[in-house]
Amino acid sequence: MSFRIQPAPASRPNRCQLFGPGSRPAIFEKMAGSAADVINLDLEDSVAPDDKASARANIVEAIGDVDWGKKTLSVRINGLDTPYWYRDVVDLLEQASDRLDQIMIPKVGCAEDLYAVDALVTAIETAKGRTKRLKFEVIIESAAGIAHVEQIAAGSPRLEAMSLGAADFAASMGMSTTGIGGTQENYYMLHEGQKHWSDPWHWAQAAIVAACRTHGVLPVDGPFGDFSDDEGFRAQALRSATLGMVGKWAIHPKQVALANEVFTPSDKAVSEAREILAAMEEAKAKGEGATVYKGRLVDIASIKQAEVIVKQAEMIAGH
Repeated sequence: MSFRIQPAPASRPNRCQLFGPGSRPAIFEKMAGSAADVINLDLEDSVAPDDKASARANIVEAIGDVDWGKKTLSVRINGLDTPYWYRDVVDLLEQASDRLDQIMIPKVGCAEDLYAVDALVTAIETAKGRTKRLKFEVIIESAAGIAHVEQIAAGSPRLEAMSLGAADFAASMGMSTTGIGGTQENYYMLHEGQKHWSDPWHWAQAAIVAACRTHGVLPVDGPFGDFSDDEGFRAQALRSATLGMVGKWAIHPKQVALANEVFTPSDKAVSEAREILAAMEEAKAKGEGATVYKGRLVDIASIKQAEVIVKQAEMIAGH
C-alpha cells in the first residue's frame, strides 16, 4: 500500500441515477417517488435549444416545491462549449433552494473544465451566502476525457461522482457503432468457429474506476440505450459492478429496479462477508494472519473486500 492512503468516496447510495428532461415537469413527482437513489433533472441533450430557458425555470421551481425525500438531487447542465451552461449555473444557484445537492457537468475533457465551473459556483455561493456547498458529478464522453481521466478525477474537491457517457464517447473515439452501451455486433472474437462477444467499453470503465478510486470519487456506469432489453441491461450492469462501479443510469423508469437489483448486495453475499469477517477475527485471536473459509484462503485482503460489501449493505438499509 502506498504511503498516500486511498481516500474514501462519498458515503451515499448511488445504485441508480434516474434521468428526466427539464422540459417535462409533469414527470418530476413520479421521479421523486421512484426507487432511484439519485435524480438527474436534465437541461442538456434531452432538451431542445428553444426549450432550454423554460426547462431551466421548471427545474428551479421543482427543486424547492417537490418532495425529493432522501434522494441525491442533481441537475445536468449544458456543456461548456455551449452558450447555455453559465446561465444554468447562475439561475440554479441564485434562484433555486438549497435542496439541490449537485450539478452534473457533461463532456468534461480536462481538469480545467472543472476549474471553470468551480470558480463560477464558488463566486455565486459567496455572493448569495449559500451555506450548503454544491457538489459536482462529471461525464466522461470524449477521447480527451478518457485521456485526462485521472486529472479530472482530481480536478475539484467538489467532485463526488463520475460516469461514462457511451454514445458521445463512441462518436468522439470514431467507434463504428450506433448502440449506447452493451456488446456490439462486430466486436467479437472467434474460438473454434464460435463467436464470443466481448465488451468494447471495458477498458474505458476500468480507467474510470481506477481514477475514481485513486481520488475518492464514485465511479458510475452510464446509459444503456435499449430499454426493451432487460437482460442486456442486467448483463452490462453486472460487468460494471464486477469492475468496481457503484451504480448505473436509468433512462427509462423500468431500468431503476434492474439497477437496484444488481448494485444491492444479495443477502447471501452479505451473510458470507460477515462470516469471513468473523472467521478472520477468530484467526487474529489465535495470532494468525490468514484462515480457511469454505475451502479457500482468506486473509487481510479478504477482510477489505468483505468490509466493502457489509458497509454498502448497511448504508443502503439505513438510507
